Amino acid sequence: MKKIQIFGGGCAKCAKLYEHAEAAAKELGLDYEMEKVGDYQKIAEAGIMSTPALAVDGKLKLEGRVPTVESLKELLK
Repeated sequence: MKKIQIFGGGCAKCAKLYEHAEAAAKELGLDYEMEKVGDYQKIAEAGIMSTPALAVDGKLKLEGRVPTVESLKELLK
């Protein structure tokens, strides 16, 4: 099971990244778990400088932008 984490304080871009990541995971038919991380201390501990950010299985994949669903599918494979 893939663990998909969205880091951000709850801004509109963070919500959009969550939506896009979930759509990409569903389109790929992945067995996944989504998690929102809004705690700024946890965000800092993950080394994230710009939100929204996305991590897959504990590895930071992107930060500071909201890619398309198609782009996210590549990151989630």
